[in-house]
Amino acid sequence: MQDLSTSSPAPDLLPDIAAHLTPNLYEPLLYDGPPVEPHLAEIMRDQFATDGIDGVLTAVNGALDGMERILSTWLRPGDAVLVEDPQWVSSLALFSVLGLDIVPVAVDDEGMIPARLREALASRRCSALVLTPRAQNPSGAALSAERAEILRGEIAAYPDLLVIEDDHAGLIAGAPARTVTTGRRAWAVIRSMSKALGPDLRVAIMASDADTADRVQGRLLIGPGWVSHFSQRLVSAVLADPEARSAVGHAERTYTLRREALIDALATRGIASRGRSGLNVLVPAPEEAPLAAFLLSRGWAVRSGEAFRLGSRPFLRVSIATLDSERAPELADAFAEAMRPGDRRAI
Repeated sequence: MQDLSTSSPAPDLLPDIAAHLTPNLYEPLLYDGPPVEPHLAEIMRDQFATDGIDGVLTAVNGALDGMERILSTWLRPGDAVLVEDPQWVSSLALFSVLGLDIVPVAVDDEGMIPARLREALASRRCSALVLTPRAQNPSGAALSAERAEILRGEIAAYPDLLVIEDDHAGLIAGAPARTVTTGRRAWAVIRSMSKALGPDLRVAIMASDADTADRVQGRLLIGPGWVSHFSQRLVSAVLADPEARSAVGHAERTYTLRREALIDALATRGIASRGRSGLNVLVPAPEEAPLAAFLLSRGWAVRSGEAFRLGSRPFLRVSIATLDSERAPELADAFAEAMRPGDRRAI
């Protein structure tokens, strides 16, 4: 059986982190050190600047950790937050734990649909907008330049709206960075290293306005205090190494080929699917559980969409990280065997 149900990166496509564990990597650090390792801050500042993002940098323990700290310091239980539908399961769990009211906004291949966002904003007072600019999980949506500009226009009339972008797979997303945070009062873009360098590093760098940075840093001080500088130095060493950067680029190209191979194979068999970026392909399904069970009987484990959906139609999520492109037709054949022609419809 091949497990395509988790969106973890492929282990063999991660750079060799161990090669950067040099004797001088560890340096004693006391309680009054800078929260972001200077070399990593320099690298990430340049990276953000290239994408038109200029803000105060903060280190957090992954994208979800960053979102939790931002939302818990800005919002209160009962506040409404606009989110993509379908939405990452862990984010939905976080919103629930924080007692936030979820306002779903439908997405297409280019991200949130402007008309749906406009309707949601008009429906009630919303305190925050959380979106994934690329590699959206589970749909694979990625903001186009045109869509980002339109969405910026939609939220322009709401200057107090907190905007958070979860760029969790930025380095291997297979799509350029776009942002709707330009000119906002309260905003953050969180760029995680988990998909590109490995989840166990637990490092993400957040660019934000100064107030949000202060709030998150203060929230860190009453918990872990800071993100390990040992981990931060390790990340900066990897990002500064040409060979490691080449490995990350190779991973991004490989994921793109695998994603496109499955989408093309499904299309050849008359089955619609979505996956413009990232590690996932969304396949519409008339019924999730029976189709997932059938695929499992054929040796393919995929994820049912029920846990991701707020108001969107049923689907299966296929994580392509470890799917060899040459095997994509086999999986597409299994889908075709299970789905009647009349059921092959797009969402």
